[in-house]
Amino acid sequence: MTHRLDDVIALFDGLFQDTFNTRLVCGGDEPLYRPADAGCSFHRVIFAHGFYASALHEISHWCIAGERRRRFEDYGYWYLPDGRDAEQQRAFEAAEVAPQALELLFTRACGRQFNVSVDNLGGEAEVDRAAFLARVEARASRYEREGLPPRAAAFQAALGAFYREGRSLDDAVVSGRTSLPVSLPA
Repeated sequence: MTHRLDDVIALFDGLFQDTFNTRLVCGGDEPLYRPADAGCSFHRVIFAHGFYASALHEISHWCIAGERRRRFEDYGYWYLPDGRDAEQQRAFEAAEVAPQALELLFTRACGRQFNVSVDNLGGEAEVDRAAFLARVEARASRYEREGLPPRAAAFQAALGAFYREGRSLDDAVVSGRTSLPVSLPA
């Protein structure tokens, strides 16, 4: 199976452009979420460098962010770049467990290999990648038992329909939309 970013963009936009006025956009060096503003009439989930994993990761953050958070650039969160100390790394990992768990599920739906990201290559802190991966996998299992957030469930269904079942992009979008609640949460 060929994994093309155009397909992921088409699935995401097909599900959420009309329903949430949100589009997936290929960006440059840094991923970013930008709400609609005077310069752009739609919200943008911007992933870095055209990387497939970055697209799935940024979609994961968007699927978790509530209506209020989606009003702010990068959901109103501050990001500490590479070079975190031990306390900062613990906080980063705590915040990243849920989105990386969704990313893991999305990656599986695409039939791809998931790589956990500790995102602190030049940091002072020792990073236990295996322990963090175990926490991400445990959270993914919890999502599978208890259910995914509605937008995440819709996106996972569309990915599975397209990549696993071989359905067309249009049919995969329809499959994902059936996973959205009739009354869409904002």
